[in-house]
Amino acid sequence: MLGALGFIAYSVYSDVIGSGARATAVAPFVMLGIALLVALAFEFVNGFHDTANAVATVIYTNSMPAQTAVVWSGIFNLLGVLTSSGAVAFGIIALLPVELILQVGSNTGFAMVFALLIGAILWNVGTWYLGLPASSSHTLIGSIIGVGLANQIIAAKTGAASGVDWVQAEKVGYSLLLSPLIGFGAAALLLLVLKVVARGPTLYQGPEGGTPPPRWIRATLIMTCTAVSFAHGSNDGQKGMGLIMLILIGVVPTAYALNRAMPDTAVPSFLRTSAYAAQMLENGATDHSSGDPRPVIRAYVQTHRLQTSVAPALAELTREISGYVEQHGSLRLLPADAVQNVRNDMYLASETIRLLNREPALKFAKADADLLSLYKRELDAATKFLPVWVKVAVAIALGLGTMVGWKRIVITVGEKIGKSHLTYAQGASAEVVAASTIAAADAFGLPVSTTQVLSSGVAGTMAADGSGLQMRTVRNMLLAWVLTLPMAILLSGTLYILFVSFL
Repeated sequence: MLGALGFIAYSVYSDVIGSGARATAVAPFVMLGIALLVALAFEFVNGFHDTANAVATVIYTNSMPAQTAVVWSGIFNLLGVLTSSGAVAFGIIALLPVELILQVGSNTGFAMVFALLIGAILWNVGTWYLGLPASSSHTLIGSIIGVGLANQIIAAKTGAASGVDWVQAEKVGYSLLLSPLIGFGAAALLLLVLKVVARGPTLYQGPEGGTPPPRWIRATLIMTCTAVSFAHGSNDGQKGMGLIMLILIGVVPTAYALNRAMPDTAVPSFLRTSAYAAQMLENGATDHSSGDPRPVIRAYVQTHRLQTSVAPALAELTREISGYVEQHGSLRLLPADAVQNVRNDMYLASETIRLLNREPALKFAKADADLLSLYKRELDAATKFLPVWVKVAVAIALGLGTMVGWKRIVITVGEKIGKSHLTYAQGASAEVVAASTIAAADAFGLPVSTTQVLSSGVAGTMAADGSGLQMRTVRNMLLAWVLTLPMAILLSGTLYILFVSFL
């Protein structure tokens, strides 16, 4: 953990110096250090809480010694983080109130980050202590919703503010709700299929004493454990990365608000796409009012209420963004005092296009819709990026977390879900389904819970095999599943209100 913090400090220092930023006050960097420590602590807890599920099957089938299994899983969690796409990271961020995203370096921005991360850590540690395989993903989503609701409560006295993007929350909620049901049903079905196509009796027996399984079964179980660990890193690791990027953008925007690594050769394409998009939006508009487009755009992103002024305002904002880029010829050459404003403008434009694409009252022609989608992708390439060192730091924290504190959850999954010992076929079926579900969710940019998918998969195989379930454990798991969201909302919302009062 200390190595990850040292690596972060050196990387931030190098990026800030390389960006040409001037020396600033010490206080923001102290806040930056604390915020990054809390973000890495969340990933550390995530590692020993969630990844324990991946190693439970290989440990309880004697396929790998416990210490070897957790180290092996930690390594592949690390590799999963390093090769992740980033889609889940920014899907999580889209749930946050827009004004807090745009002003994340303010006191309320820091209050948001501290509240949602500390609230998630408290619930994760509590459920881990009780040996309950609760979901870190579920917890983090609840924490974000809690901050959004608290933000609306506070803003009720001071003016309009956005809260939770319920459409995005519904999309994420479906993935978290359906994934354990998929895990239960698909693992049960896979086990039944295995019984038809692979009739060897050894596959459906539990280990005898400390004897390892036959070589081919052992290789299969190690492979499925590896796949779950890698998939967990590629999905769960992204949640911390997105929040770390928000923190960096708020404190050192000159270095991190825009992707200065974008090649200058991408600028001509961006300028052409911007010009076409602005012209298309203006041609289809019925309102051609002039003035600052930002209040119109921000109101739409906050309230989701479409007005006739939105399209021309977006066209004007698009022209202003391209004007900045064209004037300087490259994102890396933008002056320091303009970087944050350009980034906010790009973010607002991208979010507006995302919302317009799902407006039932709007029906863009296919060519126009494709043009807007292309423009959004080019905006996102400039604002939604993950430096390699951020991936490395999160990978280290998640990998180290995997190697400690794993035992409580492993015992629950291996001994307390079913009435009989886990068989080789049950372990393999649960892990194949878990790895496949998580990988599919990663491809669509959706967060899912490794804990819920794998533990429900184990329960599904026990039910399909007729060996029976320990209903006390199942009830406790269901209780944790039901309580996680409201408790995380309550914890983070309360902490946000307290932190806003003191920061």
